[in-house]
Amino acid sequence: MKQTDYEIAKQLKERLSEVVHLINFMVFGSRARGDEDEYSDLDIFLEVPALDKTLKEKISDIIWEVGFENYVVISPLIFTRGEIENSPLRSSPIVRNIAEEGITV
Repeated sequence: MKQTDYEIAKQLKERLSEVVHLINFMVFGSRARGDEDEYSDLDIFLEVPALDKTLKEKISDIIWEVGFENYVVISPLIFTRGEIENSPLRSSPIVRNIAEEGITV
């Protein structure tokens, strides 16, 4: 991952940490692999203890602000701990992919 992407992700994590406890925060996809192009988004995986509509809106607002400030589209994938541990999601290809290629920030 490029240093600028890491710095954006770090900034995002710090801002999100002000409103939600982050169990896991990872960058995945083309920017994590280093094969992005000029149009690639920054894929972010967030694992949180719980998620309601109000919190989801706060998270979305912060993600949009950080992306806007840094001229990058940030695409979040947000799951709760319960969804990861107690649903079919735990064997999902996307979750396995994130575990394999994701970079923890």
